[in-house]
Amino acid sequence: MPVARRTVLAATAIGSATLAAATVPVISDALGAPAGAAPDSGGYEIGIGLSDITGPAAECGMMGYSQLEQQTAGIHLRPRARAFIIGGAGRRVVFVVAENGMIFQSVHRGVLTELSRRFGDLYTEQNVLLTSTHSHATCGGSSNDYAYNLSILGFQQQVYDAEVNGIVEAIAAAHADLGPGSLAVGRGELHDASVNRSRVAWELNPPEDKQHFPDAIDPAVTVLALRKGGATVGTITWFATHNTSMTNANHLISSDNKGYASFSCEHTEHGVRYLDGKASFVAAFAQTNAGDMSPNLNLRPGSGPTEDEFENTRTLGERQYLASKAAVARARSIAGPVDAVLCYIDLADIAVDGRFTPDGRPHCTAPAAAGVSLIAGSVEDGPGLPGGPVPEGVRNPFSGSLGDPAQPAPAWLADAQAPKVIAAPLGLLPPVAWVPNVLPIQLVRIGALYLAAAGGEFTITSGLRIRRAVAQVLNVPLDQVLMQGYANAYHEYVTTPEEYDSQQYEGASTLFGRYTLCAYQQEFTRLAMAFATRQHVPRGPAPRDVSHLQPNFQPGAEPDVAVPGRGFGEVLVQPDPFYGRGGRVVAEFVSAHPKHDNRRNGTFLEVQRRNASGEWVRVANEGEWAVKFFWSKHGTATSMARFTWDIPLDAAPGRYRFQHYATRLGLDGALHPFTGVTDEFEVGGA
Repeated sequence: MPVARRTVLAATAIGSATLAAATVPVISDALGAPAGAAPDSGGYEIGIGLSDITGPAAECGMMGYSQLEQQTAGIHLRPRARAFIIGGAGRRVVFVVAENGMIFQSVHRGVLTELSRRFGDLYTEQNVLLTSTHSHATCGGSSNDYAYNLSILGFQQQVYDAEVNGIVEAIAAAHADLGPGSLAVGRGELHDASVNRSRVAWELNPPEDKQHFPDAIDPAVTVLALRKGGATVGTITWFATHNTSMTNANHLISSDNKGYASFSCEHTEHGVRYLDGKASFVAAFAQTNAGDMSPNLNLRPGSGPTEDEFENTRTLGERQYLASKAAVARARSIAGPVDAVLCYIDLADIAVDGRFTPDGRPHCTAPAAAGVSLIAGSVEDGPGLPGGPVPEGVRNPFSGSLGDPAQPAPAWLADAQAPKVIAAPLGLLPPVAWVPNVLPIQLVRIGALYLAAAGGEFTITSGLRIRRAVAQVLNVPLDQVLMQGYANAYHEYVTTPEEYDSQQYEGASTLFGRYTLCAYQQEFTRLAMAFATRQHVPRGPAPRDVSHLQPNFQPGAEPDVAVPGRGFGEVLVQPDPFYGRGGRVVAEFVSAHPKHDNRRNGTFLEVQRRNASGEWVRVANEGEWAVKFFWSKHGTATSMARFTWDIPLDAAPGRYRFQHYATRLGLDGALHPFTGVTDEFEVGGA
């Protein structure tokens, strides 16, 4: 058993950050006049940016539910990256919300590498915060961690490239958009968009914690509004609920309920058209401590408030959007500096002082191990791996290539992880640990708002304890500190020690043992103390880079073959001649494999209307809510693309058509773009 324990902030520095923030007292006027009364010369530089991070829309494993058979087969709502740059007093922070499953360390490293190439030392790991909405309906395979590529069958370069390039593009757009602005914070509550999916575990927490959440949910809605030129140009809304309204039976890429909230704010309210270039308004809906918060209000996958996953996605997204809008209306201007600091800790090897443990005695974290309940998954949101990673690995070519994963946990690890019954000692598996153990923690200050960022899925009570620890050190009100989960890396869940003892799904997924949260409380306390007193913060142990050890057993796409007697782009199913508003148009084309061109920042379909001049003008496209793209394969290399468009009730009467865009791979190895156009159809006013 390892005997060398350390606390990272005392470790030898590999790199460092010098804090520019002074001691952080309570800011009595932190929330000042209503935002409408505040000038836009609020002392800040503000920039917004947006880009597409959609991966291949066919035959790519989806991230989140760990189902081997859940592979992409089309697109519903394209996932995007939304970036915000906020500067003040010579300092800047970058905040990015990506609509994907997780921010993995591989993506974090790739983004920072490209930012360094483009911007030098302007944007670094210290002042860049990347977080995920945790959609379970997006492409997997961007990770370099074996545990998270198990059901994806390995690392997927296309997915990695889409995420890294899209995030960097969004940041670059925000950088180009920088200009004078002001900030405001609004708050509210939302009580019908989440439910505690692990109530049995939550009830084990002490009364002082449970009293903070009388309904066993975290209803807090916090919105940061960004203003430039006399208008609000962007919002960041934090609310804790899982992004799992779409079920594990779904095969369409989707940004899920938080994506619909962004779509409602940007597209429906502010008129953003994603294919037109620069976004005039950017609205991100970020996670906080959503570890035990489910959007499935009936505690069944795809159930609550309805029994339809698309309608649930829309409803839960709409509720978050409306709560955000109400909070913005109440927002009040904020002032204060901008700053950030990050360091790395080794979660597998932290000695935790008794000040941070329930029994007041020192304890230790342990190398990562998955509990038996992790294998079953969260029954409220979707079951996990069939048979689990160890039995499944016997038949899985990806895990089989790494050696035998069916290794019993040594007795010392079983003791260290008790009362967890270990299903897989992930931190000890060959050829290298299947999950990272050196992970970042970060504090970001934006005026009177503080983000405590880490790569776990924190339950509401574990998030509360982190917030309390940071707020106490910084001497600020609790509501000025948010727990920013899903940030800069990923290592599954963080429960309280009391919740851990029940070994529900979340406790079994708390990989580093019963005292994981206690270690976080200790390390965030030390980081906050350094932040408040301008102390030097060592970078800590170096995060690993195992990008050169990435097998891939996902089959690639072959050269395309058209339907016999048909050409690429030819229409197989034409629309009907006439539709009323509220109807659904359907068309099907001979297409090509989307892996040959995922058309990122583009589209596979335009719904076009003929204007008074006889020109065809785009009115909708694949990637928006009303349009769905269904891909299917016939034989080994023939692709079909089926599209549906739900005609809005306010659609203008007139002549319409569908135009399909794709790229085929020829037998000569060359790529050949093509298009297909349907017959015209009429949309009437009734």
